[in-house]
Amino acid sequence: WMDRHEKMNERVKKGNADLLMIGDSITHGWEGVPDLWNEFFGKRNAVNLGIGGDQTQHVLWRLDHGNLDGIQPKLAVVMIGTNNAGSGQQPEQIYAGVKAVVEKLRAKAPTAKVLVLAIFPRDATPNDRLRQVNAKANEMIAKLADGKDVLFLDIGPKFLDAEGNLSKETMPDLLHLTPKSYRTWGEAIEPTVAKILGDK
Repeated sequence: WMDRHEKMNERVKKGNADLLMIGDSITHGWEGVPDLWNEFFGKRNAVNLGIGGDQTQHVLWRLDHGNLDGIQPKLAVVMIGTNNAGSGQQPEQIYAGVKAVVEKLRAKAPTAKVLVLAIFPRDATPNDRLRQVNAKANEMIAKLADGKDVLFLDIGPKFLDAEGNLSKETMPDLLHLTPKSYRTWGEAIEPTVAKILGDK
């Protein structure tokens, strides 16, 4: 974990960090689909700040220990919290953690826009406990959006069928994404990313 954290700090020190992708293993997983990363983010001075297993408190620590040093990103995309649910936290605790991450980003990178993504759906059906925990957390997280500097986007339904079920074709372990699902993610946030970064 520390090795990856330090490598991310080394990347940030090089500058040219306009777009930050912040999260856990789901964000980390973009490195497994380099062609898609290059397609969506390759020309955007993007930095992957995802570490597998991270919870909101780990992200907070990283933001205070080098992940933002010396840079002024234009956009930070945040998707964090599912591991908090997996560790037994309640929706209110998850929300508090995501709120703290957003506040930290606003304080340390005040010129950046923050795009908070709803925690992605997990487990097979809408009735599964962790799915419900994340859904309740997302209801609160959505209220962090101010329509100006902090935006909220829920792309979770794009991973589900009409009944709200999650298939192993979309997420093989009902948590992590296939390459096709990374394309779904990239396409879903593209209009917002392009608008904020001023792309033609």
